[in-house]
Amino acid sequence: MSEPLGRRTFVAGAAAAAFLTGGTGTAQAADLVAGNLPDFHPALKDGLNFPLAWGTSPVRDFRAWRRAARSKVEDHLLVAPQHGTPYAPRFTPGPQEEGYTRELVTLALTGYERVRGVLLTPHGPGPFPAVLLLHDHGATFDIGKEKLVRPWYDDTRLTSAQAWADKYFSGRFVGDELARRGYVVLCLDALGWGDRGPLAYDQQQALASNFYNLGSSLAGLMAREDARAAGFLAGLDRVDARRVAAVGFSMGAFRAWQTAALSDDIAAAASVCWMTGLKEMMVPGNNTLRGQSSYYMLHPGLPRFLDFPDVAGIAAPRPMLFFSGALDTLFPADGVRVAHDKLRAVWRSRHAEERLRLKTWPDLGHVFVDRMQDEVFTWLDRVL
Repeated sequence: MSEPLGRRTFVAGAAAAAFLTGGTGTAQAADLVAGNLPDFHPALKDGLNFPLAWGTSPVRDFRAWRRAARSKVEDHLLVAPQHGTPYAPRFTPGPQEEGYTRELVTLALTGYERVRGVLLTPHGPGPFPAVLLLHDHGATFDIGKEKLVRPWYDDTRLTSAQAWADKYFSGRFVGDELARRGYVVLCLDALGWGDRGPLAYDQQQALASNFYNLGSSLAGLMAREDARAAGFLAGLDRVDARRVAAVGFSMGAFRAWQTAALSDDIAAAASVCWMTGLKEMMVPGNNTLRGQSSYYMLHPGLPRFLDFPDVAGIAAPRPMLFFSGALDTLFPADGVRVAHDKLRAVWRSRHAEERLRLKTWPDLGHVFVDRMQDEVFTWLDRVL
Protein backbone atom coordinates (compact mmCIF):
# COMPACT_ATOMS: atom_id res chain seq x y z
CA MET A 1 0.00 0.00 0.00
CA SER A 2 1.00 3.61 -0.41
CA GLU A 3 2.81 4.84 2.70
CA PRO A 4 1.62 6.94 4.50
CA LEU A 5 -1.08 8.23 2.16
CA GLY A 6 -3.13 5.06 2.04
CA ARG A 7 -6.65 5.68 0.78
CA ARG A 8 -6.87 9.25 2.00
CA THR A 9 -9.53 11.29 0.22
CA PHE A 10 -9.47 14.92 -0.75
CA VAL A 11 -12.81 16.67 -0.38
CA ALA A 12 -13.75 20.11 -1.62
CA GLY A 13 -15.83 22.41 0.58
CA ALA A 14 -19.59 22.36 0.13
CA ALA A 15 -19.72 25.89 -1.24
CA ALA A 16 -17.04 25.15 -3.84
CA ALA A 17 -18.78 21.95 -4.84
CA ALA A 18 -22.08 23.77 -5.26
CA PHE A 19 -20.46 26.38 -7.46
CA LEU A 20 -18.68 23.83 -9.61
CA THR A 21 -21.90 21.94 -10.23
CA GLY A 22 -23.87 25.07 -11.02
CA GLY A 23 -25.76 25.05 -7.72
CA THR A 24 -24.89 28.70 -7.14
CA GLY A 25 -23.39 31.47 -9.23
CA THR A 26 -24.29 32.80 -12.64
CA ALA A 27 -25.21 30.93 -15.77
CA GLN A 28 -22.01 32.30 -17.30
CA ALA A 29 -19.94 30.68 -14.56
CA ALA A 30 -21.71 27.37 -15.04
CA ASP A 31 -21.08 27.65 -18.78
CA LEU A 32 -17.36 28.09 -18.16
CA VAL A 33 -17.26 24.99 -15.95
CA ALA A 34 -19.07 23.06 -18.68
CA GLY A 35 -16.07 23.59 -20.94
CA ASN A 36 -16.73 26.84 -22.76
CA LEU A 37 -14.48 29.89 -22.81
CA PRO A 38 -14.85 33.54 -21.82
CA ASP A 39 -15.33 36.07 -24.58
CA PHE A 40 -11.79 37.40 -24.21
CA HIS A 41 -10.10 34.02 -24.71
CA PRO A 42 -8.97 34.74 -28.32
CA ALA A 43 -6.74 37.52 -27.03
CA LEU A 44 -5.14 35.15 -24.53
CA LYS A 45 -4.63 32.46 -27.17
CA ASP A 46 -3.18 34.96 -29.63
CA GLY A 47 -0.65 35.94 -26.99
CA LEU A 48 0.82 32.42 -26.95
CA ASN A 49 3.63 32.23 -29.49
CA PHE A 50 5.86 29.70 -27.68
CA PRO A 51 9.08 31.72 -27.98
CA LEU A 52 11.35 28.96 -26.63
CA ALA A 53 10.28 26.36 -29.20
CA TRP A 54 13.10 24.87 -31.26
CA GLY A 55 13.35 26.90 -34.45
CA THR A 56 11.81 29.95 -32.76
CA SER A 57 14.18 30.21 -29.84
CA PRO A 58 17.24 32.43 -30.26
CA VAL A 59 19.32 29.47 -29.04
CA ARG A 60 20.58 27.81 -32.22
CA ASP A 61 22.76 25.05 -30.80
CA PHE A 62 20.44 22.08 -30.26
CA ARG A 63 22.16 20.69 -27.19
CA ALA A 64 22.13 24.10 -25.56
CA TRP A 65 18.48 24.49 -26.50
CA ARG A 66 17.63 21.13 -24.97
CA ARG A 67 19.26 22.16 -21.70
CA ALA A 68 17.46 25.52 -21.69
CA ALA A 69 14.08 24.05 -22.62
CA ARG A 70 14.31 21.25 -20.06
CA SER A 71 15.32 23.75 -17.39
CA LYS A 72 12.30 25.89 -18.26
CA VAL A 73 9.98 22.88 -17.94
CA GLU A 74 11.53 21.89 -14.62
CA ASP A 75 11.12 25.43 -13.30
CA HIS A 76 7.39 25.13 -13.92
CA LEU A 77 6.97 21.74 -12.24
CA LEU A 78 6.98 23.51 -8.84
CA VAL A 79 8.31 20.31 -7.26
CA ALA A 80 11.97 20.13 -6.32
CA PRO A 81 14.20 17.48 -7.91
CA GLN A 82 14.39 14.32 -5.82
CA HIS A 83 17.75 12.98 -6.95
CA GLY A 84 19.07 12.55 -3.42
CA THR A 85 16.12 10.50 -2.15
CA PRO A 86 17.08 6.81 -1.77
CA TYR A 87 14.70 4.47 -3.57
CA ALA A 88 15.06 1.89 -0.77
CA PRO A 89 13.02 -0.71 -2.68
CA ARG A 90 11.31 -3.68 -1.06
CA PHE A 91 10.35 -6.58 -3.31
CA THR A 92 7.57 -9.09 -2.66
CA PRO A 93 7.56 -12.10 -4.99
CA GLY A 94 4.29 -13.06 -6.64
CA PRO A 95 3.20 -16.27 -8.36
CA GLN A 96 5.15 -17.32 -11.42
CA GLU A 97 3.62 -16.75 -14.83
CA GLU A 98 4.58 -18.62 -17.97
CA GLY A 99 7.65 -16.86 -19.34
CA TYR A 100 8.11 -14.26 -16.60
CA THR A 101 8.11 -13.60 -12.88
CA ARG A 102 5.86 -11.15 -11.04
CA GLU A 103 6.73 -8.99 -8.04
CA LEU A 104 5.28 -6.16 -6.03
CA VAL A 105 7.80 -3.41 -5.35
CA THR A 106 7.52 -0.57 -2.85
CA LEU A 107 9.89 2.36 -3.21
CA ALA A 108 10.36 6.07 -2.57
CA LEU A 109 10.05 8.15 -5.73
CA THR A 110 10.12 11.31 -3.64
CA GLY A 111 10.84 12.16 -0.03
CA TYR A 112 7.12 12.48 0.67
CA GLU A 113 5.82 8.90 0.56
CA ARG A 114 6.47 5.38 -0.65
CA VAL A 115 4.64 3.96 -3.63
CA ARG A 116 3.70 0.40 -4.55
CA GLY A 117 4.04 -0.91 -8.08
CA VAL A 118 4.36 -4.09 -10.09
CA LEU A 119 7.53 -5.43 -11.67
CA LEU A 120 7.57 -8.15 -14.32
CA THR A 121 10.82 -9.88 -15.34
CA PRO A 122 11.27 -12.33 -18.23
CA HIS A 123 12.81 -15.69 -17.49
CA GLY A 124 16.44 -15.92 -18.50
CA PRO A 125 19.83 -14.49 -17.61
CA GLY A 126 19.34 -10.87 -18.73
CA PRO A 127 20.06 -8.04 -18.72
CA PHE A 128 16.83 -7.27 -20.57
CA PRO A 129 15.38 -4.26 -22.33
CA ALA A 130 12.75 -2.60 -20.18
CA VAL A 131 9.55 -0.58 -20.39
CA LEU A 132 8.30 1.99 -17.93
CA LEU A 133 4.57 1.52 -18.43
CA LEU A 134 2.45 4.57 -17.55
CA HIS A 135 -1.27 4.18 -16.90
CA ASP A 136 -4.05 6.39 -18.21
CA HIS A 137 -6.56 8.59 -16.41
CA GLY A 138 -9.96 7.54 -17.73
CA ALA A 139 -11.80 9.04 -14.72
CA THR A 140 -11.53 5.58 -13.15
CA PHE A 141 -9.46 5.59 -9.96
CA ASP A 142 -9.93 2.21 -8.28
CA ILE A 143 -7.28 0.79 -10.61
CA GLY A 144 -4.07 2.38 -11.83
CA LYS A 145 -1.20 -0.01 -12.51
CA GLU A 146 -3.86 -2.72 -12.80
CA LYS A 147 -5.10 -1.17 -16.04
CA LEU A 148 -1.91 -2.40 -17.71
CA VAL A 149 -0.65 -5.33 -15.63
CA ARG A 150 -2.98 -8.18 -14.67
CA PRO A 151 -3.36 -8.04 -10.86
CA TRP A 152 -2.75 -11.32 -9.07
CA TYR A 153 -3.16 -9.85 -5.59
CA ASP A 154 -6.76 -8.53 -5.59
CA ASP A 155 -9.77 -10.27 -7.17
CA THR A 156 -11.93 -7.13 -7.00
CA ARG A 157 -9.36 -5.12 -8.89
CA LEU A 158 -8.95 -7.98 -11.36
CA THR A 159 -12.62 -7.72 -12.29
CA SER A 160 -12.34 -3.96 -12.83
CA ALA A 161 -9.02 -4.31 -14.64
CA GLN A 162 -10.34 -6.93 -17.05
CA ALA A 163 -13.30 -4.70 -17.91
CA TRP A 164 -10.85 -1.85 -18.61
CA ALA A 165 -8.67 -4.07 -20.79
CA ASP A 166 -11.73 -5.24 -22.70
CA LYS A 167 -12.83 -1.63 -23.31
CA TYR A 168 -9.54 -0.11 -24.43
CA PHE A 169 -6.93 -2.83 -25.05
CA SER A 170 -8.74 -5.65 -26.91
CA GLY A 171 -8.84 -7.61 -23.66
CA ARG A 172 -5.07 -7.65 -23.30
CA PHE A 173 -2.91 -6.55 -20.39
CA VAL A 174 -0.20 -4.60 -22.17
CA GLY A 175 2.41 -5.11 -19.46
CA ASP A 176 2.02 -8.88 -19.48
CA GLU A 177 2.29 -8.90 -23.27
CA LEU A 178 5.54 -6.96 -23.07
CA ALA A 179 6.98 -9.29 -20.42
CA ARG A 180 6.20 -12.30 -22.60
CA ARG A 181 8.13 -10.57 -25.38
CA GLY A 182 11.24 -10.26 -23.21
CA TYR A 183 10.89 -6.85 -21.55
CA VAL A 184 11.20 -6.00 -17.87
CA VAL A 185 8.08 -3.98 -17.06
CA LEU A 186 7.58 -1.49 -14.23
CA CYS A 187 4.18 0.09 -13.60
CA LEU A 188 3.32 2.31 -10.62
CA ASP A 189 0.22 4.14 -9.38
CA ALA A 190 0.04 7.89 -9.90
CA LEU A 191 -1.38 9.86 -6.98
CA GLY A 192 -5.12 9.26 -6.76
CA TRP A 193 -5.26 5.79 -8.35
CA GLY A 194 -5.19 2.26 -6.97
CA ASP A 195 -3.18 2.06 -3.76
CA ARG A 196 -2.85 5.86 -3.77
CA GLY A 197 -6.59 6.50 -3.90
CA PRO A 198 -9.19 5.97 -5.05
CA LEU A 199 -9.96 9.58 -5.78
CA ALA A 200 -13.41 10.70 -6.88
CA TYR A 201 -13.69 12.64 -10.12
CA ASP A 202 -14.91 15.87 -8.50
CA GLN A 203 -12.16 15.79 -5.87
CA GLN A 204 -9.37 16.38 -8.38
CA GLN A 205 -9.84 20.13 -8.42
CA ALA A 206 -9.57 20.37 -4.63
CA LEU A 207 -6.45 18.20 -4.67
CA ALA A 208 -4.83 20.39 -7.33
CA SER A 209 -5.81 23.54 -5.43
CA ASN A 210 -4.24 22.19 -2.25
CA PHE A 211 -0.99 21.60 -4.14
CA TYR A 212 -1.01 25.13 -5.56
CA ASN A 213 -1.71 26.62 -2.14
CA LEU A 214 1.32 24.77 -0.85
CA GLY A 215 3.49 26.23 -3.61
CA SER A 216 3.55 22.91 -5.42
CA SER A 217 1.82 21.17 -8.32
CA LEU A 218 -0.09 17.94 -8.87
CA ALA A 219 1.14 17.66 -12.46
CA GLY A 220 4.66 18.54 -11.35
CA LEU A 221 4.65 15.76 -8.76
CA MET A 222 3.57 13.23 -11.36
CA ALA A 223 6.30 14.42 -13.75
CA ARG A 224 9.00 14.16 -11.07
CA GLU A 225 7.80 10.72 -9.98
CA ASP A 226 7.78 9.38 -13.54
CA ALA A 227 11.31 10.61 -14.19
CA ARG A 228 12.47 9.04 -10.93
CA ALA A 229 10.74 5.78 -11.86
CA ALA A 230 12.70 5.77 -15.12
CA GLY A 231 15.93 6.11 -13.16
CA PHE A 232 14.99 3.29 -10.82
CA LEU A 233 14.14 0.94 -13.68
CA ALA A 234 17.32 1.76 -15.59
CA GLY A 235 19.36 1.11 -12.46
CA LEU A 236 18.15 -2.45 -11.86
CA ASP A 237 20.79 -5.13 -12.42
CA ARG A 238 18.32 -7.13 -14.51
CA VAL A 239 17.88 -4.22 -16.97
CA ASP A 240 20.07 -3.07 -19.85
CA ALA A 241 20.21 0.63 -18.94
CA ARG A 242 20.75 1.60 -22.60
CA ARG A 243 17.44 0.01 -23.65
CA VAL A 244 14.70 1.51 -21.50
CA ALA A 245 11.50 2.84 -23.08
CA ALA A 246 8.46 4.71 -21.76
CA VAL A 247 5.08 3.57 -23.09
CA GLY A 248 1.61 4.89 -22.33
CA PHE A 249 -1.95 5.40 -23.52
CA SER A 250 -4.03 8.57 -23.04
CA MET A 251 -2.72 10.37 -19.95
CA GLY A 252 -0.07 7.65 -19.90
CA ALA A 253 0.97 8.80 -23.38
CA PHE A 254 1.37 12.35 -22.08
CA ARG A 255 3.46 10.93 -19.25
CA ALA A 256 5.58 8.88 -21.67
CA TRP A 257 6.71 11.76 -23.90
CA GLN A 258 7.07 14.05 -20.89
CA THR A 259 9.32 11.51 -19.16
CA ALA A 260 11.44 11.16 -22.28
CA ALA A 261 11.83 14.95 -22.31
CA LEU A 262 12.86 15.11 -18.66
CA SER A 263 14.95 11.95 -18.25
CA ASP A 264 18.00 10.76 -20.14
CA ASP A 265 17.30 7.28 -18.77
CA ILE A 266 14.61 6.87 -21.43
CA ALA A 267 16.03 5.69 -24.76
CA ALA A 268 12.70 5.69 -26.64
CA ALA A 269 9.04 6.47 -26.01
CA ALA A 270 5.72 5.34 -27.48
CA SER A 271 2.71 7.59 -26.86
CA VAL A 272 -0.77 6.50 -27.93
CA CYS A 273 -3.61 9.05 -28.03
CA TRP A 274 -2.13 12.13 -26.38
CA MET A 275 -0.45 14.69 -28.57
CA THR A 276 -1.82 17.99 -29.81
CA GLY A 277 -1.15 21.67 -30.10
CA LEU A 278 -2.41 23.47 -27.01
CA LYS A 279 -4.28 26.26 -28.79
CA GLU A 280 -6.04 23.82 -31.11
CA MET A 281 -7.15 21.71 -28.15
CA MET A 282 -8.58 24.67 -26.24
CA VAL A 283 -11.90 24.85 -28.05
CA PRO A 284 -15.41 24.97 -26.54
CA GLY A 285 -16.49 21.67 -25.06
CA ASN A 286 -13.03 20.11 -24.88
CA ASN A 287 -12.28 18.26 -21.66
CA THR A 288 -9.16 20.29 -21.01
CA LEU A 289 -11.35 23.34 -20.24
CA ARG A 290 -13.41 21.61 -17.57
CA GLY A 291 -10.74 21.53 -14.88
CA GLN A 292 -10.71 18.34 -12.83
CA SER A 293 -8.72 15.80 -14.90
CA SER A 294 -6.73 18.46 -16.74
CA TYR A 295 -4.83 19.40 -13.58
CA TYR A 296 -2.72 16.26 -13.89
CA MET A 297 -1.34 17.67 -17.15
CA LEU A 298 -1.23 21.38 -16.35
CA HIS A 299 2.05 23.14 -15.55
CA PRO A 300 1.09 26.74 -14.71
CA GLY A 301 2.80 29.31 -16.90
CA LEU A 302 4.68 26.86 -19.13
CA PRO A 303 2.60 27.65 -22.27
CA ARG A 304 4.06 31.14 -22.23
CA PHE A 305 7.24 29.46 -23.43
CA LEU A 306 6.59 26.00 -24.91
CA ASP A 307 3.76 24.07 -26.56
CA PHE A 308 3.16 20.36 -25.90
CA PRO A 309 5.11 19.16 -28.98
CA ASP A 310 7.90 21.60 -28.09
CA VAL A 311 8.31 19.81 -24.77
CA ALA A 312 8.23 16.40 -26.45
CA GLY A 313 10.89 17.67 -28.86
CA ILE A 314 13.37 17.92 -25.99
CA ALA A 315 13.71 14.14 -26.36
CA ALA A 316 14.98 14.42 -29.95
CA PRO A 317 16.71 12.73 -31.69
CA ARG A 318 15.84 9.64 -29.66
CA PRO A 319 13.27 7.26 -31.22
CA MET A 320 9.69 8.39 -30.53
CA LEU A 321 6.33 7.04 -31.66
CA PHE A 322 3.05 8.96 -31.62
CA PHE A 323 -0.25 7.29 -32.54
CA SER A 324 -3.60 9.03 -32.69
CA GLY A 325 -7.12 8.02 -33.66
CA ALA A 326 -8.92 10.08 -36.30
CA LEU A 327 -12.18 9.48 -34.40
CA ASP A 328 -10.73 10.60 -31.05
CA THR A 329 -12.92 13.52 -29.94
CA LEU A 330 -10.49 14.49 -27.16
CA PHE A 331 -7.84 15.59 -29.64
CA PRO A 332 -9.15 17.56 -32.65
CA ALA A 333 -7.53 16.73 -35.97
CA ASP A 334 -6.17 20.28 -36.36
CA GLY A 335 -4.28 19.96 -33.08
CA VAL A 336 -2.81 16.59 -34.02
CA ARG A 337 -1.64 17.96 -37.39
CA VAL A 338 -0.03 21.00 -35.78
CA ALA A 339 1.76 18.83 -33.24
CA HIS A 340 2.95 16.32 -35.82
CA ASP A 341 4.29 19.11 -38.03
CA LYS A 342 6.23 20.57 -35.11
CA LEU A 343 7.62 17.18 -34.11
CA ARG A 344 8.59 16.34 -37.66
CA ALA A 345 10.47 19.64 -37.99
CA VAL A 346 12.50 18.97 -34.83
CA TRP A 347 13.57 15.46 -35.82
CA ARG A 348 14.24 16.58 -39.39
CA SER A 349 16.52 19.31 -38.08
CA ARG A 350 18.53 16.58 -36.35
CA HIS A 351 18.67 14.49 -39.56
CA ALA A 352 16.77 11.83 -37.62
CA GLU A 353 13.31 11.83 -39.18
CA GLU A 354 13.50 8.04 -39.55
CA ARG A 355 13.49 7.80 -35.75
CA LEU A 356 10.12 9.53 -35.51
CA ARG A 357 6.99 7.42 -36.09
CA LEU A 358 3.77 9.42 -36.57
CA LYS A 359 0.51 7.71 -37.45
CA THR A 360 -3.18 8.55 -37.33
CA TRP A 361 -5.51 5.52 -37.46
CA PRO A 362 -8.47 6.58 -39.63
CA ASP A 363 -11.03 4.15 -38.18
CA LEU A 364 -10.12 4.35 -34.48
CA GLY A 365 -10.92 6.66 -31.59
CA HIS A 366 -9.44 6.88 -28.10
CA VAL A 367 -8.19 3.29 -27.76
CA PHE A 368 -5.02 1.19 -27.77
CA VAL A 369 -6.31 -1.97 -29.43
CA ASP A 370 -4.37 -5.09 -30.35
CA ARG A 371 -3.28 -4.02 -33.84
CA MET A 372 -1.92 -0.74 -32.45
CA GLN A 373 -0.15 -2.66 -29.70
CA ASP A 374 1.41 -5.06 -32.18
CA GLU A 375 2.88 -2.14 -34.15
CA VAL A 376 4.24 -0.59 -30.97
CA PHE A 377 5.79 -3.90 -29.89
CA THR A 378 7.45 -4.39 -33.28
CA TRP A 379 8.72 -0.81 -33.18
CA LEU A 380 10.19 -1.31 -29.70
CA ASP A 381 11.94 -4.49 -30.82
CA ARG A 382 13.54 -2.48 -33.63
CA VAL A 383 14.61 0.69 -31.82
CA LEU A 384 15.82 -0.72 -28.47
